[in-house]
Amino acid sequence: MKKYWQMFSVFFRIGAFTLGGGYSMIPLIQKEVVEKKRWLSEKDFIDTLAVAQSAPGVMAVNTAIFVGYKLKGLKGSIVTTLGCALPSFIIILLVAMVFTDIKDNEIVNRVFKGIRPVVVALIVTPLWNMSKAAGINWKTVIIPVGVALIIWLTGASPVIFIVLAITGGILFGLIRTRKKKNI
Repeated sequence: MKKYWQMFSVFFRIGAFTLGGGYSMIPLIQKEVVEKKRWLSEKDFIDTLAVAQSAPGVMAVNTAIFVGYKLKGLKGSIVTTLGCALPSFIIILLVAMVFTDIKDNEIVNRVFKGIRPVVVALIVTPLWNMSKAAGINWKTVIIPVGVALIIWLTGASPVIFIVLAITGGILFGLIRTRKKKNI
């Protein structure tokens, strides 16, 4: 029971004190789960993020689900998910109750504009740190940056590049498997 409470409280604190949505929660989840609590290794955390990102839904909630499942199975995933999502639900409920009175307040608008750069930094910092841990360097970044530029400049559909990446991955896997069989 103590472990469940620890899991809930870690994810509740992260959910309660993170501005900017799911991606900005990732550095806090990493710090708690990998560095402080040592529930996951750095490699396991990166793998968890990859799976969480590919699953439908909110990144932070997906990460909470997978971390909880890895620690305590289905019950663990329920506990971490509630811990992660409950603060947002409560905050949104409270904001909705009072937002109509403050939505045109200039001070509130300025506060939100001031928060934006901090949220960007919260997202970029863990991406930079995780890219080093995942072995990503300038050579491995050329393709995604190139694709992003092509999509941005030409207006091409991202679906085309997703299909090309899937096809390329399958072909790469087949070629690699054949080479191993021939050796």
